[in-house]
Amino acid sequence: MIERDLYLSKLISVKENGFPKIITGLRRCGKSYLLKEIYKDYLLKHNVSEKNIIIIELDDLKNAKYRNPIELDKYIRERCEIDKMNYVFIDEIQLITTIVNPAFTNGEIIIARENDKDVISFVEVVLSLSREKYIDLYATGSNSKMLSSDVITEFRDKATNISLYPISFEEYCKYKGNSSSDTVFEYMRYGGMPLAILKNGEDKKEYLKNLFETTYFKDILEHNKLQKTDALDSLCNILSEGTGQLFNSQKIADTYKSVTKDSIDKDTVKKYIDYFIDAFILKEANRYDVKGNNEIGALRKYFFIDNGLRNARLNFAYDDEGQMLENMVYNELIYNGYTVNIGVFEKNEKNKNGKSIRKTYEIDFVAQKGIRKYYIQVSDDISNANTRAREVRPFLALKDPIQKIIVINRPLEESLDLNGFTVIGVADFLLRFIKWLFLYHPYLASSLEELWA
Repeated sequence: MIERDLYLSKLISVKENGFPKIITGLRRCGKSYLLKEIYKDYLLKHNVSEKNIIIIELDDLKNAKYRNPIELDKYIRERCEIDKMNYVFIDEIQLITTIVNPAFTNGEIIIARENDKDVISFVEVVLSLSREKYIDLYATGSNSKMLSSDVITEFRDKATNISLYPISFEEYCKYKGNSSSDTVFEYMRYGGMPLAILKNGEDKKEYLKNLFETTYFKDILEHNKLQKTDALDSLCNILSEGTGQLFNSQKIADTYKSVTKDSIDKDTVKKYIDYFIDAFILKEANRYDVKGNNEIGALRKYFFIDNGLRNARLNFAYDDEGQMLENMVYNELIYNGYTVNIGVFEKNEKNKNGKSIRKTYEIDFVAQKGIRKYYIQVSDDISNANTRAREVRPFLALKDPIQKIIVINRPLEESLDLNGFTVIGVADFLLRFIKWLFLYHPYLASSLEELWA
């Protein structure tokens, strides 16, 4: 079993809190497994009877009639014991069909149109069931109807949202039983999609490549009523090759024209990128003025939610470890609860001729969590003097007390360089350094102690 202690802890912390729990995330990242295997096992071990754990999988054809919200509500109420707490798991809740309120159709079930007002959707079902004191409800969703922002809007702060990511490096190392350099590269290359981890060699590659064609692109086309995948496919490849680069919509449109010899306007580029973000495939990191303490400009970086999916778009033929490392570090910071931006600042300097110029510096990541804040440079290797000088240059130019860290793709424990900057190997950084908040979560702390032992 691949353990998911962080998410189990989150579920335990909101158990019976009076709100429905909505678990969102990329398709095939393990939402159903988290509920139906890991959390169910926890409940059973804590004296919950199996008959009081009600699971309904809406993507199973035998449950098709429960995609009718009225039928689903009726079914769940009939299954629950009103004198005990019942834990209700609804899998793929976005498959519930929105209908016109039968009170206004003489009881006839009519599928709602886009502009119909008096309707019953998955939102009403979830909220209605959750009002019952004997029901603790959990639901999963995978597509653009289940975005974190949409959950907040639709439920008006009446639901708890838990965003699930693919298997983290920490979870991967625990499953593999080590954190060696080979494990780091394997994770950087193939990522943490649960089913991919369980496969070997070429089967792993084919699975990840097919996820785009048979699942993600298909979902995006259906949800956004698109006809063709050519532009989506090309844009996805451009973003894969440009991991870690600063982009805006016009720059991507220009690159698209250069690569495909075809044109696409920047508004369409923005719309298509939003589709990838809505499907939880991409995340965007904005530029942050570290001196002005505010986000700035239209330029931003795009990172794939999983390294394996990013590399699958390139047919695993473009092993730039620097790009893979940066994508991995970004995802791990997000997974561990950090807010992450791209740091930028300007400084007046003298050029070779003694003339004053305004120079712009960039820091790979500005990561903040609670009172902790870090400036982070990510580098595959700094043994070369020129590479090292390039990485530390922004730190030398920035005179403030924020801790400055260089993360490298080497098995190196935390140390200080001559400038007082922290230099640390990626495994030590991800498995130990950024875990400080776990001191406040005994359940997680004990799990990590087992990993590090």
